[in-house]
Amino acid sequence: MNFKMNEAIDILERTPVTLSGLLRELSQGWVLCNEGEGTWNVKEVIEHLIEAEKHNWIPRLEFILQEGEHQSFPVFDRYSHLKNSTKPQIDELLNEFIEIRDKNIKKLMSLVTTEKQLEQTGYHPAFGKVKIRELISTWAVHDLTHLSQIVRVMANRYREDVGPWQEYLGILN
Repeated sequence: MNFKMNEAIDILERTPVTLSGLLRELSQGWVLCNEGEGTWNVKEVIEHLIEAEKHNWIPRLEFILQEGEHQSFPVFDRYSHLKNSTKPQIDELLNEFIEIRDKNIKKLMSLVTTEKQLEQTGYHPAFGKVKIRELISTWAVHDLTHLSQIVRVMANRYREDVGPWQEYLGILN
């Protein structure tokens, strides 16, 4: 096992900064491009990350600490952000993500203070028994997954424009 709490926090702290550096004040062409019907654009990915901050990671952690395996924690609707009727700009979304992530990291560090807590288990509605360590690991890898997705979606926007160099651009293959 490779999990170390401080390493997971390193990723969780850097994700908002990385996204802000890449996306702040970017043109709508980059922010609204996607990979086709039924795929998310960059803005939608950020909205999804915000929803996960509000309704997934910390709420599930708190639920595990309070309920253990006695009760399945609530289902997280991974698509709830698509129902969002407001249309905030990317910079506003990045500000919101930075603020809520900072708050959630502080909450994480106040809730999980011992190695023993990392082994505490809860009950996931689809997977069954899960450990706090697995939840936090998933949180960090979830960030990396969506960073990768954002970069891939953006690169795909210029797929046709790179001409024959596409052969050498692994992200497009």
